[in-house]
Amino acid sequence: MHVIHYLSGSDLTDPQALFEQQRPVPSLDPHDLLVEVRAVSVNPLDTKVRAGLVAVPDSVQVLGWDASGVVRAVGSAVTLFAPGDTVFYAGTFTRDGANAQLHRVDERLVGHKPKSLSFAQAAAMPLTSLTAWQLLFERLARVPGDLASQGTLLILGGAGGVGSVLIQLARKLTGMTVIATASRPSSRQWCLELGAQHVLDHSRPLVPQLAQLQLPGVTHVAALAHTAEHFAELVEIIEPHGHIALIDDHQSFDAVPLKSKSVSLHWEMVFTRALFQTPDMHEQHRILERVAQLLDQGVIRCTLREVLSPFTVDNLLLAHGQVEQGGQPGKVVVAHDPDAGLGH
Repeated sequence: MHVIHYLSGSDLTDPQALFEQQRPVPSLDPHDLLVEVRAVSVNPLDTKVRAGLVAVPDSVQVLGWDASGVVRAVGSAVTLFAPGDTVFYAGTFTRDGANAQLHRVDERLVGHKPKSLSFAQAAAMPLTSLTAWQLLFERLARVPGDLASQGTLLILGGAGGVGSVLIQLARKLTGMTVIATASRPSSRQWCLELGAQHVLDHSRPLVPQLAQLQLPGVTHVAALAHTAEHFAELVEIIEPHGHIALIDDHQSFDAVPLKSKSVSLHWEMVFTRALFQTPDMHEQHRILERVAQLLDQGVIRCTLREVLSPFTVDNLLLAHGQVEQGGQPGKVVVAHDPDAGLGH
């Protein structure tokens, strides 16, 4: 089968940054699915692993942990899927990713593809939806479907992949007041269209902007990007007994300033269940099933921005470049056929 390998520590000018090879079809563990990959979303994680900024096991030679496709074979203990099912999932970076013709993934990390979305649209959603859901409903302990007032949520980096889903989940499934941050007019408009009631400019001091809104205090913060640059302001903004959840990478992090307000600090890492084979790994499947239902019902919308096709090294390199450059809302997906895949 065809796979696209990566060179660790490479930048996009390196001719071997991404390169194609042939590889045998992988054998399946009992809970594994063998998925014929139809589309893969490129995330900052892919570019960071390729550049050597995030460590993964040496055995991992293929990127792409956000995919959709068709089940072609199943392991001996699989109960959730059958050959022919269409699926979407985020997988785990302890295994090779989905930049391949066929991909091996544990069924407990997989959901049925939303019927209303193409494969390209579906591939844009798993990693960000899982991160946003777990951050909001597990780390911050909000209750999905409880529309009573649950405080005020400030989302630092609202136009990014996770922020784009988090805005929607918070507005549609909770009674929280949602404040996002964005620095560009297009990103600001994107956040408003997704449901944010207010948008602050994170290129300027946040405290005076927030004061002008004259809103109740911020009880919850989702810090999704550049947390260290804004942390002093977040400490000032957060209400006593509040909660801050973050997802970005840090060499070190000083939580001492949160003590006087008794603020709780939460980390969200989407691959934790898969990395540690936790007893509740199956919860990732259940979340994706719920997300698929919300997408099919039109409660939340797909955050796909651009599809690059066909699935080639050149298009993957182009997608990596766009993600590294940043500045644009929505997700970039590389697909074999961007128009295929509606329904089952």
